[in-house]
Amino acid sequence: MQPFEQYLRLMTRRHFFGRAGLGLGTAALASLLPERQAAATGGLPGLPHFEPRAKRAIYLFMAGAPSQMDLLDYKPRMDELFDQDLPDSIRQGQRLTTMTSGQSRFPVAPSKFKFTQHGQQGTWVSELLPHTAKMVDDLAIVRSVYTEAINHDPAITYICTGHQLPGRASLGAWLSYGLGSLNDDLPAFVVMTPSWTGRKEAQALYNRLWGAGFLPSRHQGVALRSQGDPVLFLSNPPGVDQEGRRRALDRLARFNQRTYERFADPETQTRIEQHEMAFRMQSSVPELTDISGEPQHVLDMYGPDVQKPGTFAASCLLARRMAERNVRFVQIFHRGWDQHANIAGDLPNQARDVDQPAWALIQDLKQRGLLDETLVVWGGEFGRTIYCQGKLTRENYGRDHHPRCFTIWLAGGGIKPGIVHGETDDFSYNIVRDPVHIHDLNATILHCLGINHRRLSFKFQGLDMRLTGVEDHQPVRALLDA
Repeated sequence: MQPFEQYLRLMTRRHFFGRAGLGLGTAALASLLPERQAAATGGLPGLPHFEPRAKRAIYLFMAGAPSQMDLLDYKPRMDELFDQDLPDSIRQGQRLTTMTSGQSRFPVAPSKFKFTQHGQQGTWVSELLPHTAKMVDDLAIVRSVYTEAINHDPAITYICTGHQLPGRASLGAWLSYGLGSLNDDLPAFVVMTPSWTGRKEAQALYNRLWGAGFLPSRHQGVALRSQGDPVLFLSNPPGVDQEGRRRALDRLARFNQRTYERFADPETQTRIEQHEMAFRMQSSVPELTDISGEPQHVLDMYGPDVQKPGTFAASCLLARRMAERNVRFVQIFHRGWDQHANIAGDLPNQARDVDQPAWALIQDLKQRGLLDETLVVWGGEFGRTIYCQGKLTRENYGRDHHPRCFTIWLAGGGIKPGIVHGETDDFSYNIVRDPVHIHDLNATILHCLGINHRRLSFKFQGLDMRLTGVEDHQPVRALLDA
């Protein structure tokens, strides 16, 4: 059955009028686009809104906030200002966290790491990211991203769901809801939370970061685990074979269908679909996670950790395998980037975890002809301060949270390669050119996948909810490859 026909079949009179904001014009447009309907299972009629440059996306999320001036935002003038107080003209009375608001002074801490220029544009990259430096001509580096949130939980919730308070749908859930799935045997949205080797006391990750919020629950991310079953309860329990599981699911589906016919709750239909997906995943997920057939030169490209389950390298390889299988959205949360102290000890380990695998992922996608249709994003939830938290020496220091500017990079489907967008002041404290709000970033991601962010909404509690909020945010046109 075509997705639009299925959508109408399941829509009761009550739910139809509750969702009337979709508009009959949208439905009519969908009927004129059969080739788009056939491309995906599920999704909304009329989407994508225009021809997408990317079919899928991979988001490498550095949870904890990487220090931009130690990695990708070179600030050489800070060497002259070592241990001098951050000028009031730079700080401008901006909000501080409670971790440094009580400090008697805010001494400037220059980066101890060397930077060199790379690529056709001479892009400055830290010595901590030698593999990233090799691919700057594939990247669009954005040095002027900003947010209003200053603490981890609201900040990461904000960038992942569009709101600082829990309860909203995540980016991956929106993509699943709007565009549907390109693979009937794997989820549209998969999440991995690999190990890390930096600071062990890392901020917690909550499943609301990949949750569906007010959207139907089938759109939430499915967490892929590194130990035991890749997905919880994937294996049949002792004494239950595949034939017995099939009979049980068929009977359960009949019961659930009766419930649906009585109450017309779409979540009941979601439950039936999730049971069927889980049954298909019993075959598809073990095949996905079995990397024994990968050539040695590919494994070598990802680095020595690639065959250790649960590492960032192993997760990146699985992300490429999911891209091959048309999983719509993959998000990898790498924790431990919260360097309030001991940057000299912890940051090199964090960078080593991700540098080579992220480079390998881009090269692997490119070699397979997948990069042009796969959007890859790398970044965290906010930046770090140029001033030191705690004791400052030439060889070691810490940095507090800083929401006013941070750096991310994008590559692949729809993104202009080999550019640096935006600029911060000499202290990497304020944006002086081309600011990019996190809503602008999410609008850009949606645009690459063929979605007008203003037209993707869901009515909830009397409001038309959007990932990008109600403010006037736009895709960053300078990042888009015309």
